[in-house]
Amino acid sequence: MELQISGHTQLYCLLGSPVGHSGSPAMYNYNFARTGVDAVHLAFDIPQNKLEEGIAAIKAFHIKGFNVTMPNKAAVIKYLDEITPATKLIGACNTVTVAEDGRLIGYNTDGIGFSNNMRANGIELQGKKIVILGAGGAASSICVQAALDGASQITVFNRQDEFYANGVKIVNKLMDSVPACRTAIHDLADRTLLSQQIKDCDILINATKVGMNPMDGVSLVDPSLLRPDLVVADTVYNPLETRLMQDAKAAGCKAVIGGIGMLLWQGVAAFKLFTNQEMPREEVQEKFFSRRER
Repeated sequence: MELQISGHTQLYCLLGSPVGHSGSPAMYNYNFARTGVDAVHLAFDIPQNKLEEGIAAIKAFHIKGFNVTMPNKAAVIKYLDEITPATKLIGACNTVTVAEDGRLIGYNTDGIGFSNNMRANGIELQGKKIVILGAGGAASSICVQAALDGASQITVFNRQDEFYANGVKIVNKLMDSVPACRTAIHDLADRTLLSQQIKDCDILINATKVGMNPMDGVSLVDPSLLRPDLVVADTVYNPLETRLMQDAKAAGCKAVIGGIGMLLWQGVAAFKLFTNQEMPREEVQEKFFSRRER
């Protein structure tokens, strides 16, 4: 399976800074070759203050689509011609397609990736009471998608830090746009309320960096709160199994789901948007996402 470059080869790319560590080009180029799509994917180091120039270059070079990573996920929206309702609610975009007429259409596949990863593990979000730890980008995407997927209640807990205001904004948007889903945010320091909410919820999600180096081996959740009928999910994917996940398995929780699957499934969604083809997911999972600390 060899990548061939011709005068007809289309270009896709990643915009962000830094991007040298990204595994996206390798994954997309493998998929292009595997599915017979005449295209290549490259990573371009574009800081936020160069984003406008980067978008202009994309239009000039007729690039067919691009992924967006930090620090450009929110800033890119003002340069797009159209965004999905979920992207508008989240306030961040990670995938952009280019229509035949040149219009830039923005999506956020992070929440979709989480939802599809849960579904692949036999867990539906509809009708569920959910507790989410964190109010950053991943948490916002999950909140919005869970509400759109029919969750009955979402309770967010976050420290009173720079992300708390973002959490309040997302909660307010959801109360207006998806009123059927009861949504609230509270201070993570209120351990009594946190314990009560975890005891009453169906799904507990860690969407913070706790569990990732240098906080590997650390969990925000008292193991005594974990129980057999609880589903526990983590967005951290390095390490593949966090302390929270280890505690959840020891407690016999109904399902324990790691962040590596969310990373895979958001890529599956983006590839479909780019090519209208299905990513060979099982092959990609084995080649890029199995047995490795990413």
